[in-house]
Amino acid sequence: MEQDPSRNGPSLILASASPRRVDLLQAVGIEFEQRPAGIDESRRPGEPVERFVVRLAEEKARASWRPGTRSLGADTVVVLGDKVLGKPTDSRHARTMLRSLSGRSHRVLTGVAVFDGARCATHCEETVVRLRPVGEREMDEYIASGEPLDKAGGYGIQGGASAFIESFDGSYSNVVGLPVAAVRRMLR
Repeated sequence: MEQDPSRNGPSLILASASPRRVDLLQAVGIEFEQRPAGIDESRRPGEPVERFVVRLAEEKARASWRPGTRSLGADTVVVLGDKVLGKPTDSRHARTMLRSLSGRSHRVLTGVAVFDGARCATHCEETVVRLRPVGEREMDEYIASGEPLDKAGGYGIQGGASAFIESFDGSYSNVVGLPVAAVRRMLR
């Protein structure tokens, strides 16, 4: 990403505390300043999930924006049928999520927003992921690693749960937490 030489620091703000989003942006050479946004992430009654993730991304981008910058907000959820799976609250909750996903396909949706102070471009990316049947012992070992506790759906495709992934259709980086190709298009 080009940077204005008259400014100090990157002209893009990442409105997220996610280390995975940081890694993804750094991997493609996008310069940014990390500035997480503290917003209410509750879903509104009857709100379609696609609208929900885009709304949260936009609220995060707007909350972190500063004059002279663009801000990037994102929110990722796992959707199984009509149920939204966010981050598990504890190990028991992670186990419930993994059991429900075992041997089934689900959708991973990420809402993305880029706000420049005047306009906000938004996008919703979907990837369909299928987990193979996962045994109780494998779940125990994975949950004991602590990895599932800060990830939507209770698993990380880029970590230990990669052994559970049978297939996926769509953007891999979307499942990690940020659809990089879409973000690059939005930043151009």
